[in-house]
Amino acid sequence: MNSIAGTLAQVASDLRAVLSGDALAGLSDAERAEALRGAGEVSRLVDAVVVETVATADVDFGHRFGCRGMNELLQRALLTDAPSASKMIRAADLVQRDMNIVSGERLPARWPALRSALLDGAVGIAGLLAATGPIEYARTRIGTDERLWADEALAAHARGLSVTDGSAVGADAADGDAGVAVTGAGAVGVEGEMAGPPATADDLRLLSSTLAMILDPDGAEPTDRDAQQGRFLALGRLHKGAHRLSGSITPEVAAQLQLIFDAFNNPKVGGAPAPGVTFTENVAEPEVAGDVFNTDPRNVIDPRTPGQKRHDALAAALGIAARHDEMPTLGGATPTLVVHVDAKDLAAGTGWATLPGSGAPVPLSVAAHTACTGAIQRVLFDEGRIVGISTTDRVFNAHQRRAIIARDRECLIPGCHVPASWCEIHHVTEHARGGPTHTDNGVPLCWWHHRSLGNSGWEIRMNDGLPQIRGPAWWDPTQQWRTPRLSSPRPARRRTVLRT
Repeated sequence: MNSIAGTLAQVASDLRAVLSGDALAGLSDAERAEALRGAGEVSRLVDAVVVETVATADVDFGHRFGCRGMNELLQRALLTDAPSASKMIRAADLVQRDMNIVSGERLPARWPALRSALLDGAVGIAGLLAATGPIEYARTRIGTDERLWADEALAAHARGLSVTDGSAVGADAADGDAGVAVTGAGAVGVEGEMAGPPATADDLRLLSSTLAMILDPDGAEPTDRDAQQGRFLALGRLHKGAHRLSGSITPEVAAQLQLIFDAFNNPKVGGAPAPGVTFTENVAEPEVAGDVFNTDPRNVIDPRTPGQKRHDALAAALGIAARHDEMPTLGGATPTLVVHVDAKDLAAGTGWATLPGSGAPVPLSVAAHTACTGAIQRVLFDEGRIVGISTTDRVFNAHQRRAIIARDRECLIPGCHVPASWCEIHHVTEHARGGPTHTDNGVPLCWWHHRSLGNSGWEIRMNDGLPQIRGPAWWDPTQQWRTPRLSSPRPARRRTVLRT
């Protein structure tokens, strides 16, 4: 048995001694907490042993032991499952040091500072993946120097050393003078002084997301495109008296849903009402008339999948629920979705916005979409102190909404038959450009068409108080402005016949 295997066997023997004789059952609270802290350190060091062993092995290592690959070997050697083995392999890829074919020496790891923190037991596999995930997601848009700077900052945070918020990151970030001190030992901190407790995996994920926002200011758009493509909602089959709901929702929908959860879970409310069944009179719906402009046999006007349509229906329902009179209040008001964005970024049209209920960065288009159906509250800060508050009301009131619903009755985009009562009211001329909150400047758009209006190719204008649509060239090669034809007919007017 080699020395490394012998050392590990001795550690295992010592742990068995700890577990024997109900020694843990007799611990005091302080001793129990200290045991958990020590077990955490041992667990992280075991993670480091596994990751470094995998990182230093060649690609045929698993094959030589009769396994299909490294994943199967880890499952058998560690008695773990495939997802856990995959995480170990991903962690090993992040700290792997390739061999220089000329000198035979190992090159630096992709994340050298976090590798050192891993080998020291300051961070485990969960923390390593959480710290690198947001930046690895944007790896094609973040340079090597910026990544290495983030590596130092994250490793320092993992050790509990002082780290700034990264607001000074710029072109010189790689030199270490962007608000984070680099000590002689290569760690980031204040002369090795502990500024706080070591970071958890969630703490590292939060800092990494912040650094990714700073280092990749334009990264919200591709991230948002991925989120839009991957959004879906599925209602499962009945099983043991319940349906399973699964899906992937966008940050602003998650934030709004979280606000509604918070409102209902407010102790002052007493929780959400118990589900029940009520019966209403069945009213026959009018027959839908044909509409040449709204006919879409190719399903190209609305390319959403069924799962995406369910997601967007939930988004619309959440907006309606949040505005409903019976919705419990949160902080003295109905659950209100708030988007945080820097005023300079909003004016320039570049940068990021954030959603407090989700924690995810989103592009400014989401902030613009949210503001179009809500209000802008400008809060001025001076070194953290609130020095001014102003609110610009831009919400169509109930009377205006009812009038617009009566006029248009469904989403204005041809082929979309979402009822206007479910829609958001869109300012045709943007409020920021002087557009009034008036019925002559408002049209109903479903949640998805409203959110995607800026890049979908559809255009809207008002002609003497009547909305007109111009579709993309693939839909209408003539590019004419058209007055939408409604799929639901207006009630027939009673005609009076005069007899002589």
